[in-house]
Amino acid sequence: MPKEFKNVTILLPAMDETYSLKETVDTIASTCKTVDLAEFIILMCDRTTKESRAVAEELVKEYSSKLPIYIHNQTLPFVGGAIREGFDLAKGSHVVLMSSDLETDPGVIQEFIVHGKKHPSRIITASRWRKGGGFEHYNKVKLVCNLIFERTIGLFYFVNLTDITYAFRMFPTDLMQSIEWTELKHPFFLETALKPIRLGVKFIEIPAHWAARTEGVSQNSFFANFKYFKTAWNNRFLKKKDILRDGKN
Repeated sequence: MPKEFKNVTILLPAMDETYSLKETVDTIASTCKTVDLAEFIILMCDRTTKESRAVAEELVKEYSSKLPIYIHNQTLPFVGGAIREGFDLAKGSHVVLMSSDLETDPGVIQEFIVHGKKHPSRIITASRWRKGGGFEHYNKVKLVCNLIFERTIGLFYFVNLTDITYAFRMFPTDLMQSIEWTELKHPFFLETALKPIRLGVKFIEIPAHWAARTEGVSQNSFFANFKYFKTAWNNRFLKKKDILRDGKN
């Protein structure tokens, strides 16, 4: 685990995002110190639209003299596969998992960094359920289901985290590169919390506001969320040697 925060790699999976992808990068670049940003890695697949890819290529050119921005064409399938490859590519001491559709507020990254500098060995995670956070235009049925799930998983894992499913976190990079990941689809986002919990890693939650995307189509259906229960069960009783790559200690 790192003894200090040096800089952070921002992972941005992109499918059909255009203006929201650009706003995400622009906001982070304008609200964070350049020295704190190691790089942006925009993760793309065969299904990424040409419009989204064009925006990414323009961002690479626009920031060429300011910040490293790379486009990575994933080889593993689905969004979990993209992020897994991103973890291995990350050069920063820390790495951020977020979306590029503005459902994760890019203005929060500066707060991640502040907390990461104070507690470099901890995972800094956003919570929509903490005071100061919240939901905007979130389906009411999904909201109730989310609350029940958060409370259930918290009890099952003996933690008081309020938003285990929210895929908006900053991790120590070496931690994420040491874990043997198994999920490829959206349950991977839950896995990124559960396996560190099983390893005894501490979390710091900060409030964040969620707003529904205004472009593109979500790749995660409502019923796919029920697969999270299987992921929660599968990871609950894993031994440390089964969580780390090659059984590392």
